[in-house]
Amino acid sequence: MILFPAIDLKEGQCVRLAQGDMDRATVFNDDPAKQARAFEAQGFEYLHVVDLDGAFAGAPRNAEAVESILAALTIPVQLGGGIRDMRTLAGWLDKGVTRAIIGTAAVKDPSFVREAARIYPGRVAVGIDAKEGMVAVDGWARTTRMSALDLGKSFEDAGVAAIIYTDISRDGVLTGLNIEQTLALANALTIPVIASGGLASLADIERLVQPDCAKLAGAITGRALYDGRLDPAEALALIRKARAQ
Repeated sequence: MILFPAIDLKEGQCVRLAQGDMDRATVFNDDPAKQARAFEAQGFEYLHVVDLDGAFAGAPRNAEAVESILAALTIPVQLGGGIRDMRTLAGWLDKGVTRAIIGTAAVKDPSFVREAARIYPGRVAVGIDAKEGMVAVDGWARTTRMSALDLGKSFEDAGVAAIIYTDISRDGVLTGLNIEQTLALANALTIPVIASGGLASLADIERLVQPDCAKLAGAITGRALYDGRLDPAEALALIRKARAQ
């Protein structure tokens, strides 16, 4: 179980959205590299970064901010948002991104995901963002007719490193992770699944370290950290204790 602190980038700033709505963005830090260093100093082992503008545009839009984060850290970074072709993917991996997250292109161009996972084993993840179980694309602006489970199953033999499953209805609104749906997906797949969307407090961490969640590869936390609702030291201590057991 890895707890990933999230940095979502909009116009070069660290923000959190409510349910993926770009018009409901709260700015928490205008220095992404400083925020990244703070997360590393708190003991986090892996950082989750999303180029929100890139997700809507279909191409990177916060490259300078991402590069400043990469230069500031020694811990690995996974990056999503606007990665829709091999050139963009290779560019980020060459610049130091440990794992690239492909979301919209996983629906629109699944062969790209398969080729990417073949060329870069262990370094390509699929982001599945869902509204009521159905996959949303283009920065969550459009909901498809494909279920999250069907999309996940379509990559079972592709060699992707992980699936990041986000319940959009919970993202950024601190209502708690959708453990039931995330576990259902994880139990139906052999690909490791990371939970995202709604992590609100230490209670979510306590739930994540229960035996039935052992299959989950991790969880992403954003607003709860920025708001001070989740104490990093307490959360990481719980996870370390669970690992030791």
